[in-house]
Amino acid sequence: MDTKAGQILERIAVESLGKCVAKLSRISAGEWSVADARVTWRSMEEAISEHSSGPRGTGAAAYFEIKGEYPFTSMVVFRPEDIEVISRGFLGFSFSKLPSLNQAQELLLSELGNVILNSLLGSLSNTLKRGFLPSAPKCVQGEVRFLLEALWTATEPTGRHSLVTVVLDLKCDGTVTRIEVIALIPDNMERALIAAHDADAEGK
Repeated sequence: MDTKAGQILERIAVESLGKCVAKLSRISAGEWSVADARVTWRSMEEAISEHSSGPRGTGAAAYFEIKGEYPFTSMVVFRPEDIEVISRGFLGFSFSKLPSLNQAQELLLSELGNVILNSLLGSLSNTLKRGFLPSAPKCVQGEVRFLLEALWTATEPTGRHSLVTVVLDLKCDGTVTRIEVIALIPDNMERALIAAHDADAEGK
């Protein structure tokens, strides 16, 4: 990972998702904020190891695959046990907690994931002056390994790639849950971001 590319990616992620959570805080019942953001250089196994060591054992994710000149994958990861606070913070009313997600809950997570990831996607598109063609969001549920293996489907699983990770906090009625935004960035997008940054700097 080029250091400059990592800095550009982190700035884009923080700015785009910062605007997104500010809008969500205005239009929904919850208070949303960006808690953390980082760009790391990871293989699939390294990412799985890091996430498996945390408090989250299983998760549910809204998964997207983006086609085009710069194909990449991204997902928004939720804790299924927090469906009550997520639904209350996004919709204003609570869904009941169930052993597994039902169709309505999957639609909720897919729609919220769509809102969050489209914010990041829009900023990347504006920076690169390129359109993206995202797939319809898919809601998947399972162990961390299963979710991250899905993220790596469009690239070489044994290679290292830039992994953008942004943690969002959602606070509603005194309860806080964390939502994780993850995007796997291809090498050619990194090079294009550096070129766009340098061209913009020369034009000022």
